[in-house]
Amino acid sequence: MTAPPRTISTVLQGCTMLLPVDRRSGELSAALERHGARVRVAPALTIVPHVDDEELIAQTRTLVDDPPDVVVATTGVGFRAWMETADEAGLHDALAPVLDAARIVARGPKARGSIQQAGFDADWVAESETSAELRDFLVAEGVDGLHVAVQHHGSGADGLDEAFEAAGARVTSLTIYRWGPPPDPEVVAASTQQVARGEIDAVLFTSAPAAREWILAAQRADALEGVASRAARGQVLVAAVGPITAGPLIEAGIIPLVPDRGRLGALVRAVVTHYGGPDAPLIPTTAGRLGIRSAGIVLDGTFTPLPRTGVEILRALAMQPGAVVTRADLVAVLTNAGASAHAVEVAVARTREALGGTDLIRTVYKRGYRLDVIDQEDS
Repeated sequence: MTAPPRTISTVLQGCTMLLPVDRRSGELSAALERHGARVRVAPALTIVPHVDDEELIAQTRTLVDDPPDVVVATTGVGFRAWMETADEAGLHDALAPVLDAARIVARGPKARGSIQQAGFDADWVAESETSAELRDFLVAEGVDGLHVAVQHHGSGADGLDEAFEAAGARVTSLTIYRWGPPPDPEVVAASTQQVARGEIDAVLFTSAPAAREWILAAQRADALEGVASRAARGQVLVAAVGPITAGPLIEAGIIPLVPDRGRLGALVRAVVTHYGGPDAPLIPTTAGRLGIRSAGIVLDGTFTPLPRTGVEILRALAMQPGAVVTRADLVAVLTNAGASAHAVEVAVARTREALGGTDLIRTVYKRGYRLDVIDQEDS
């Protein structure tokens, strides 16, 4: 039986995090759970390795017989998989001196780490982790007449082969793994609808292809407008591990949180800081500093679970802190069928009961309800 991850903080308590990722989802889940989050995994794509791919083995043999001058490593996982494939095919001992003699360049620190783990040294690293920086560097250095081997990431469409060939190089292309279809498309579609309904607090992306496919799944499920709307209102956090991963989200009109460094650890820290840092989206109320989660609320750092209707009511009131929201407007935000003014009154009463009678929600006679916030002048 696997032991639950050790909790190191409760910053994400009450938050439900969605991971539309395949690779390293377990590692990312554990990191978020250590801060109190609940995690759902719905891979939008899967990685199909080329471990037994005869074409990859044949290309590796070609490089042994016709050594490259330059080897380009675009991903850490891809370079590791290449070395494993060469080892299983009995080619590692023949390939090692070829790589030792070649100039190795890496698209970012993760690729460099895998190169070092394999016992080689990277001669240059694109710190921006973009194919464009790597391409511009090598073309500026000059590749005319050189043999360049390019290890591609899953999509393979990074434009490096064409750029180097246009600059006069002879290119050997190696695609170490491919992106395949999601293991369960219905789960992916359902995850987009859950975000649109407000059941998810944050969606974390770690690759551009997965982000693009999840956006397409949201379009097919008629959920993209709801996802974008909640993201714009700050009711769901969308985060991407780096600027490349952020690209498909930005194209869809969603501005994601992007950490300063393209690492899973930095992504987790950025999410934790969003909810628990000095700029966390908290509302000063007479009952304490209020944060709203999909599973309840946080008042001055203490989490209280609430039913969905209570969360929906508080989210609507929090859109205009201190302003009166009519019963009719609150009826419109309830997602359950047959919502009515009476349903709003019941939801407010149950929320107050769950909060122990705290005067967080004020009734405004014949008008509606408002959050009992602290005025800026009073504070």
